Amino acid sequence: MFTDLAEFHRWFEKRRAAHAYRVTRVPLAALDGWSADPATGDLRHRSGQFFAVHGLDVRVPRRAVEHWQQPIISQPEHGLLGILVRDVGGVPHCLLQAKMEPGNVNALQLSPTVQATRSNYTRVHRGRAVPYLDLFTTLGRGRPLADALQSEQGAWFLAKRNRNVIVRTVEDVPVLDDFCWLGLDQIGRLLAMDDLVNMDTRTVLSHLAGSAAPAAARFHGRALHTLPELLNWLTHHRTTDPTVRRRVPLRETAGWRVTDDEVCHEDGRYFRIIGVDVQAGNREVTAWSQPLLAPCGRGVVAFLVRDVGGTPHVLVRARAEAGTRDTVEIAPTVQCVPANYAHLPADRRPPHLDTVLAAASGPPGRVLFDVVHSEEGGRFHHARNRYLAVRVDGDFPLQTDEDFRWATCGQLAALNQYGGLLNVEARTLLACMGFIP
Repeated sequence: MFTDLAEFHRWFEKRRAAHAYRVTRVPLAALDGWSADPATGDLRHRSGQFFAVHGLDVRVPRRAVEHWQQPIISQPEHGLLGILVRDVGGVPHCLLQAKMEPGNVNALQLSPTVQATRSNYTRVHRGRAVPYLDLFTTLGRGRPLADALQSEQGAWFLAKRNRNVIVRTVEDVPVLDDFCWLGLDQIGRLLAMDDLVNMDTRTVLSHLAGSAAPAAARFHGRALHTLPELLNWLTHHRTTDPTVRRRVPLRETAGWRVTDDEVCHEDGRYFRIIGVDVQAGNREVTAWSQPLLAPCGRGVVAFLVRDVGGTPHVLVRARAEAGTRDTVEIAPTVQCVPANYAHLPADRRPPHLDTVLAAASGPPGRVLFDVVHSEEGGRFHHARNRYLAVRVDGDFPLQTDEDFRWATCGQLAALNQYGGLLNVEARTLLACMGFIP
């Protein structure tokens, strides 16, 4: 337990200094244990597990770009993201981990109690066992507060889902060196800091946002639409969505160059697939090689927030993405990398992006929070998004394009408990809305 955040930061820096971390860029052809399929060029691990990189052909009518091909990460197995909760002096605390990931901008970030792919926790790599795993995989070890299968980045993963689980325990759990107990109010203040609380922690915390989170009171009030109406809207988009996708060989992916060194877009946009060698003394395996997806720009992810009848509402979007399992999920108002649209006409910029950016740079008081968070460092290299919630005036239209709806955060929290309805970017914003003071 930490009496204040200064004590936490001293502990965190000691954990950073306690281990040697090194991530070295290497050509894809030099990755140990990885190879390109002779027929397709797809990247695979020799075990046949972990993940693969292949090509995808996507057609989405009515989008700014209606047809494209791209590399995508295929990781069909379910990972486990678990946070252990225990009351200390009547205050809920979460057991979090200072964990290194090869794609993190700063190596070390705050991870859930357990953050592991199935290949990792079944020890395909023949490394050390994952600490605390049995607290989440053994029924009856604690009281579950949340348990849902959730998607991850649909633009970069194909049908990827992880189990998000929170378990409350009364056991006297030993605290290992790289782990610490943090109160929910402390976590809220850490969420307001750039590149500190990792994506996996944020998505699990989103399941507490509507109830136990420090700022959860702002979630409640009379809603413009009922929950059945929101579900009707989402299901309508899912059942009428015209997205068509099909797998293509990586080396035949149109618009992309596949070399022994990397995979990159011919115009230098979107992202690259690069290779790294990794050394990390405190991981289950202390050295390994792998590909990483490296974005070419920083994203903007935002909610527009407006009071409706005295209750704060956020503007959400039914968004189709290339790799999402059910194609369409509830997404933020804005979710894009602005640089990816620089070559397109102004009328094809993402809706509401300019409203968000203008509010963020305008008079104080409109921005509820503005923080840069890293995305999943186990598969992405220096992937970062600027997460914002910005207020708009009462004259901002309630009647919107059919892709958009106003919802309360309480409604989003209720939908989130069932999994597969909110995308990972919306879940990060939901966690920020609930936890950041």
